[in-house]
Amino acid sequence: MALTTALTTAVGKQTQLSEVAGIPLQAAAVDNWSQIQSFEAQPDDLLICTYPKSGTTWIQEIVDMIEQNGDMEKCQRALIQHRHPLIEWARPPLPSGVEQAKAMPPPRTLRTHLPAQLLPPSFWENSCKFLYVARNAKDCMVSYYHFQRMNQVLPDPGTWEEYFETFISGKVGWGSWFDHVKGWWEMKDRYQILFLLFEDIKRDPKHEIQKVMRFMGKNLDEAVLDKIVQETSFEKMKENPMTNRSTVPKSILDQSISPFMRKGTVGDWKNHFTVAQNERFDEIYRKKMEGISINFCMEL
Repeated sequence: MALTTALTTAVGKQTQLSEVAGIPLQAAAVDNWSQIQSFEAQPDDLLICTYPKSGTTWIQEIVDMIEQNGDMEKCQRALIQHRHPLIEWARPPLPSGVEQAKAMPPPRTLRTHLPAQLLPPSFWENSCKFLYVARNAKDCMVSYYHFQRMNQVLPDPGTWEEYFETFISGKVGWGSWFDHVKGWWEMKDRYQILFLLFEDIKRDPKHEIQKVMRFMGKNLDEAVLDKIVQETSFEKMKENPMTNRSTVPKSILDQSISPFMRKGTVGDWKNHFTVAQNERFDEIYRKKMEGISINFCMEL
């Protein structure tokens, strides 16, 4: 199934993406594809699922704080990327995401950016719980653009105009935003999937955190909930070395180009999209998301 075609960028970092079933992924993940596909999920696994730059780190910290009953000390036990392995992550000679997950005691919280159709089958077979966070496509595109500028292991995004085309055609890591969101949305009534919107968490964090807590089968009191809301604010997490990726070497994430946690706002797309781009995007969105009843909020 791993038909590998390299998508190289013309300038800058010559970092190639390969493809699995038409979905662009990092080459190391494609090389490791059989290990990823044969991953054995456990029935008590919780899988955090997101399209890149949709609030992954944010929901991870929320989940971890719920898991640890609001104990901030316990949430400082390890860097966030190590607490919840990304199952498709691979960068030899380091242990892959699959190997990291295998070494964890149950119940495990894991994460993935994979579209629903590429998920290891054992997750569906074991009736795991899935937590999906979707973010409006325009802000997601802007955030991904800045992330690719500073991420040295992803292709150079080129200019904003070039990236706009790359993104709408789905030629970015993990594929098309439209297909990803649609694919998980269509699965949500068939499996244990809690489908959340980034903008809802931004607007009313306490309400959405309560939803996550109930979904996880936890019952925390008001004071703990308030603490979680406070500790998972963008400002707090931007300053927290366990969540802000400040320990990642510059050769991988160059935060002098753009911070890993940049703005975390709703509506920043308006600082990037031209009027023409916005009109074109809305037209494409209407066609691609026809019949999908998600009502994304574009500004708060």
